[in-house]
Amino acid sequence: MFSDIRSYVDAAVARDPAARSRAEVLLLYPGVHALAWHKLSHWLYRHSVFGLARFLSQLVRFFTGIEIHPGAHVGQGVFIDHGMGVVIGETAIVGSDVTIYQGVTLGGTGKETGKRHPTIEDGVVVSAGAIVLGSITVGANSKIGAGAVVIHDVPAGCTVVGVPGRVVARSGVRVREADLLNHGDLPDPVGRALEHMAARLNAVEAELHAVRAALQQTRALAADGGAVVEEAQANEYRI
Repeated sequence: MFSDIRSYVDAAVARDPAARSRAEVLLLYPGVHALAWHKLSHWLYRHSVFGLARFLSQLVRFFTGIEIHPGAHVGQGVFIDHGMGVVIGETAIVGSDVTIYQGVTLGGTGKETGKRHPTIEDGVVVSAGAIVLGSITVGANSKIGAGAVVIHDVPAGCTVVGVPGRVVARSGVRVREADLLNHGDLPDPVGRALEHMAARLNAVEAELHAVRAALQQTRALAADGGAVVEEAQANEYRI
């Protein structure tokens, strides 16, 4: 237990540029407090002291804004940055060296029994506001973008963004069109729709510019024609 708590402090010092010392992290970081108290509530939960374990987790939630169910398994070196609004469900498994930012939910879909929360493998980064739902696995060293909603398994080393979450990069390399037959590498429909709209807007602007130029030319010709008519009328009057 104390080894795990020390790993949480070390992780905060290593990954947060604002951390000045281990003493500051230990005393003032709510993510470290929540993880430390979770070790005790998880121990109580494993020994079937469910009521006290849940009471302790709710008390920690009140003070830190971070809700970790006593049944969740959390590995070493986890760092919860800021942490307000983080929710980790009962059957969630969080591996070692995982980084979780504020507003993250590791929840269930409400339709499953048994293992109904995500498994987050080692080295994953879950950005602010991301939602990972269901009994799915996020592969090691993957990155979940801010605000993404992930409902399917994510291969190791991938970057996922959007709603619903889509793989946009694998091992740091952007997913190519040639790889789109891989189910984990589906295209970005929202991005493609925006590109189509931008191309259409450019075409409409070009057509509008051509219409304006033609209209100006017509007006110029009409003005020239009117001047010729007026001059002819004046000559006829003089005659």
